Amino acid sequence: MNFFVLLAALFLGQFQLLSSRKNLSAWLSLYVDFFPRHFNAGEQRHGKFSWLLAVLLLVAGVVVLSMLLHSLHPIVSFAFNVFVLYLTLGFRHIHFYFTDIRQELRAKNLDEARQLLTVWRGIPSQGLSEEEVARISIEQALLASHRNMFGVMVWFVIFSLVGLNGAAGALLYRLGQLCAERWSAKEVGAAEVFGKFAQRAFVWLEWLPARITALIFAIVGNFEDTMFCWRTQAANWSNKEEGIVLASGAGSLGVRLGMAIPQDGLSLDRTELGMGDDADTDFMQSTTGLIWRSLVFMLIAVLLFSLAGLLS
Repeated sequence: MNFFVLLAALFLGQFQLLSSRKNLSAWLSLYVDFFPRHFNAGEQRHGKFSWLLAVLLLVAGVVVLSMLLHSLHPIVSFAFNVFVLYLTLGFRHIHFYFTDIRQELRAKNLDEARQLLTVWRGIPSQGLSEEEVARISIEQALLASHRNMFGVMVWFVIFSLVGLNGAAGALLYRLGQLCAERWSAKEVGAAEVFGKFAQRAFVWLEWLPARITALIFAIVGNFEDTMFCWRTQAANWSNKEEGIVLASGAGSLGVRLGMAIPQDGLSLDRTELGMGDDADTDFMQSTTGLIWRSLVFMLIAVLLFSLAGLLS
């Protein structure tokens, strides 16, 4: 059953209107933003209480509601779980920006590619060279595929294996990510205090998914180079979990990521990740292939876990 929930959510995500997905994501963001506006009094314990209330309350609500709907009819519960998982996944959103940037670069429309990258990242990208746009786009695609797809799927499987609602596990990961990102924003007063617990909690939620994503990249890509880059380079990145995903992705593709880039008129120094050639549109195409192969591998793994559960 869990495999078909995941498959249906992915299928729905491929054929939905992009605007409807944005509206659902906006609702979830508004829910997360409610707590720092009403509970942030400048102390770390307020952030901890808000995280427990915001995340665990909604996750527990999904578990209870799914059980109640299952008592009415399994099909109703199935549809509800598909909807929750659909809300947390965002594969089409990744593909939309990444493909358009690659097409603009191939057409030599560098300014248009920079603008798309700016919208995607939320960070000005003017002044980036063609190679830098391709390099950062690959980094963004690897991280986004992990955060919006593979990490969600890992927690879906974890909850399913322990006998809980898989969709609730996916929601736990997505809410943890949103709280860590939005409660640490500059717009949130005393963000360094209020969002501290949310950041620590997401590091815990991210520990296993980051390593599973890296392992999948190694299996479906260049295993030896992936493991070498993971072992020797990931810890040097500013965010260790992000470093694991980026270093393993770069090693799997045989491309150089990281390195210094211009930002706000200055040179932003970053660790070099990966090995091989500089990024270009061909490597962007290879990145799409890596993500798709990883998704297929993940689906096969979920299917095997589901069959093992039925047999047991």
